[in-house]
Amino acid sequence: MEHGPDHDPVSVASVALRVRDLDTVTRFYETVVGLSVLSKDAVGAVLGTAGRGLLELRKDPNARQRMPQEAGLFHTAFLLPDRGALGGWLRHVADLKTPLQGLSDHLVSEAAYLADPEGNGIEIYADRPRSLWQWHDGQVAMTTERMDVAAVLEAATPWTGAPEGSMVGHVHLQVGALPEAEAFYAGQLGFDITTHYPGATFYATGGYHHHLATNVWNSRGARVRQRPSTGLEEVRLAVRESARMKGVESLHLDDPWGTTIRLGLSA
Repeated sequence: MEHGPDHDPVSVASVALRVRDLDTVTRFYETVVGLSVLSKDAVGAVLGTAGRGLLELRKDPNARQRMPQEAGLFHTAFLLPDRGALGGWLRHVADLKTPLQGLSDHLVSEAAYLADPEGNGIEIYADRPRSLWQWHDGQVAMTTERMDVAAVLEAATPWTGAPEGSMVGHVHLQVGALPEAEAFYAGQLGFDITTHYPGATFYATGGYHHHLATNVWNSRGARVRQRPSTGLEEVRLAVRESARMKGVESLHLDDPWGTTIRLGLSA
């Protein structure tokens, strides 16, 4: 049986967002995305699956609204265990009449895109088997084609919420420039660069297609983030004990645009 990206040397453990309306955003991730509320109080909430926290929401009613051209989050990508779960989720959001922003086939995966009530991007996806991914000179073949929606729906299994085994498969970030992003995420953190799109770079460990991505599609030339603002607070990476991150001595550091990356040993 294939292992998931959370078993790679370094993977995404969870994401934290700063939100203005905690109740509305919590309800969205619970109802639409299918996460369970693991804890909630007056100042925040943690959501996940099977007792595993994947998303932290931090309440700040006075936070400045992040602008789409700023550095920060492009999307949080929730990985479902298989195509059947993705099909079940598509039927679920169709029943809810939730608007989607796109449905794509990336060769390595099939994905749906949407946004939460405060504009934070979300991807819901399922991977194809790693044996079907095509690699050439250390670069994985990825593209953006139309999803075969009928085939995904045909494979659908009943949706009762995000299944056990769901996880944050990757996080896609907006940055001001790709060379500086590559120097940080590949040069300093030690991720492998797995492919390039026009205006985007993808990074991974352990032969995954990507645990992180950076792009300048909306944010070319963006400066350091002015915080606090709504949107991404931090990305938490899980480091397996055997993994060695080049040049990293701190458990907490910021990328060149002020996006916080927190490292911790995985269970």
